[in-house]
Amino acid sequence: MAALHEEPAEVAAVQPDPEAGTPPPPPTVPPAAAPATVPAAAAEGEAAGAGGDAAPPKPTAPGPAASPAAVDRQTLVAVLQFLRRSNLRESEEILRREARLLGDDLGAAALSPASAGLLGGSGSDADSGEALLGRGTSAAAVAIGGNVATVSTSSPGVAAVAAVPPGKVGGAVVVEDQPDVSAVLSAYNQQGDPTLYEEYYSGLKHFIECSLDCHRAELSQLFYPLFVHMYLELVYNQHESEAKSFFERFHGDQECYYQDDLRVLSSLTKKEHMKGNETMLDFRTSKFVLRISRDSYQLLKRHLQEKQNNQIWNIVQEHLYIDIFDGMPRSKQQIDAMVGSLAGEAKREANKAKVFFGLLKEPEFDVPLDDEDEEGENEEGKPKKKKPKKDNVGSKSKKQDPNAPPQNRIPLPELKDSDKLDKVMNMKEAARRVRLGPECLPSICFYTFLNAYQGLTAVDITDDSSMIVGGFADSTVRVWSVTPKKLRSVKTAADLSLIDKESDDVLERIMDEKTASELKILYGHSGPVYGTSFSPDRNYLLSCSEDGTVRLWSLQTFTCLVGYKGHNYPVWDTQFSPYGYYFVSGGHDRVARLWATDHYQPLRIFAGHLADVTCTRFHPNSNYIATGSADRTIRLWDVLNGNCVRIFTGHKGPIHSLAFSPNGRFLATGATDGRVLLWDIGHGLMVGELKGHTDTVYALRFSRDGEILASGSMDNTVRLWDAVKAFEDLETDDFTTATGHINLPENSQDLLLGTYMTKSTPVIHLHFTRRNLLLAAGAYSSQ
Repeated sequence: MAALHEEPAEVAAVQPDPEAGTPPPPPTVPPAAAPATVPAAAAEGEAAGAGGDAAPPKPTAPGPAASPAAVDRQTLVAVLQFLRRSNLRESEEILRREARLLGDDLGAAALSPASAGLLGGSGSDADSGEALLGRGTSAAAVAIGGNVATVSTSSPGVAAVAAVPPGKVGGAVVVEDQPDVSAVLSAYNQQGDPTLYEEYYSGLKHFIECSLDCHRAELSQLFYPLFVHMYLELVYNQHESEAKSFFERFHGDQECYYQDDLRVLSSLTKKEHMKGNETMLDFRTSKFVLRISRDSYQLLKRHLQEKQNNQIWNIVQEHLYIDIFDGMPRSKQQIDAMVGSLAGEAKREANKAKVFFGLLKEPEFDVPLDDEDEEGENEEGKPKKKKPKKDNVGSKSKKQDPNAPPQNRIPLPELKDSDKLDKVMNMKEAARRVRLGPECLPSICFYTFLNAYQGLTAVDITDDSSMIVGGFADSTVRVWSVTPKKLRSVKTAADLSLIDKESDDVLERIMDEKTASELKILYGHSGPVYGTSFSPDRNYLLSCSEDGTVRLWSLQTFTCLVGYKGHNYPVWDTQFSPYGYYFVSGGHDRVARLWATDHYQPLRIFAGHLADVTCTRFHPNSNYIATGSADRTIRLWDVLNGNCVRIFTGHKGPIHSLAFSPNGRFLATGATDGRVLLWDIGHGLMVGELKGHTDTVYALRFSRDGEILASGSMDNTVRLWDAVKAFEDLETDDFTTATGHINLPENSQDLLLGTYMTKSTPVIHLHFTRRNLLLAAGAYSSQ
């Protein structure tokens, strides 16, 4: 099974990535239920989640075979003996009360060799005892309830097995091939008085609200993950009335962008509800990441130790990854811009890998003049004499881009003669291209689908703007010609055998005029079609559907050539590589897959998202793939080795649109929160936020020269933004990159160049023609 592809935290190990170059096998379960990692109680508070502060843990061998009850009792006795020797009477009393163990029982039970072994060495070693309990934490941190998992799983409430020197993290990490739901949930075994949960939480809330402004914003990030874990603990231990009271008292304090998650959480009111709930498993198997300055973290740590608030400290150690940075605490505005995803922010380590975001150098080629005429006949008049241009329009210089990947980093298909002809036509169109800017906005041509009965679910337009395709809820794919030239199929084999293959107009002769029409309907899917994509050479069309398949259609015969089966659930999006041959798909199974048209099986499986992969997009150099997800994150994957090289957080709802800038440096993303966020791929930073849309942003596209960004939304508008101004004077100094601090402009209205409303048509696709005319598409909605 493909492992959750996260950068491994220093505290709990996760499965390594599949070997580079070898496609991992398809996962048999959704990646959200990746192998459960159950970290032991950390020895040193600061090492519990501090990025870079902790040594990697070593997996601990399982304890000796013994009945769980006996093991629990031995562990408990060992801990109580240690507390008595250390003169920690108060802690001993608390622990005894929790475990309902009388003083006489303790005196009678001598510390046996077996129980001494549980402490990871000699039972009388004070160092091992200190390491076990963690500096400054009382024994209640390892209180054992009535119903406990074995020691080797290191559930909260069970003493860690390994003894380690103070300042290092010790932990038993259990990684299983298949996540056992009961093992994941066992960490919620009873741990403390359920009636005190509200007191613990309100105490921390009061402390944070009374702290200095500079720390309050950062520490307030703790509210949501602590609230969820404390509620789940109460539910799991069947304290249903306490759980309900806890939820009702504190759910209103959470940030508005967590309301959807809280609705799901509120439906979990019994232990049985938790076993099949994906959202809950996500929360258990992935640590919630908080980015906090060292000063704020020390303040929190000191408070929890003074109050001996071990319930909360345990959750911080077990379930949170605290990414500590040195420097000034972030402001509320800076934090709000970056948080909101299902698992918190991205770790800074996740965005450190080098990314080759530059464009590949275009191959040089010469095209004989007479070969051009044939392609040029469909254009206005005959083409002018060929210019010796060899560069693609997108690249600014003939020199190799220093940020570009090596030319042969991934194998790309060779250019066919027809591709070379198309590039020549592209260059000619580029010469007539309108230079856009604030003073020169594009004309917009809108294609409205009528009588679609809200059934239009996907649209794509060919690069040369000659065809448009619609995917529909009735499982059909419909292709239209938007030029006077009609769509024709190739003649039958019998008729083709009669054609003179040496004639100059053989490409025309093979087409059957009797089949000419403006519309072709492709049948084959057995569910709504959610994504469509034309190949760059316009010979093929991809479509993906709720039926779990991706289909490849020939635009010469208008028949289905291949059905790619890999996803077991609906496939939400698919897209061809800019060079053809490769394509990507993403679906409800939470993974994206990289395919080649001539392979039945995927070449790569990109696993790591915690919810559906809703949209996919190739980088212009085809070496990377961006995926947007319902977990409210965007990930950038390396096609070569399948690694996740960027994780972007900041959206407050599922991602539905992605667009790379033509130079490959920037990425624009749109989501259900109505915001368009701009990202610097090289530095891994958010550099802009465009506000204005009032509904989901379903379409994003940069103009051919990268001057304008167009966004289309369910609010029935197309908006044009000044991309040049948005990306100029970017602050990407070392400090910003190291800490992830961002300073977004207060008002994105300065970047808004125009808003264009449709009568009643949500915008689901945008496309700039080679001359920078903007095409938009959507289905008319009568509501």
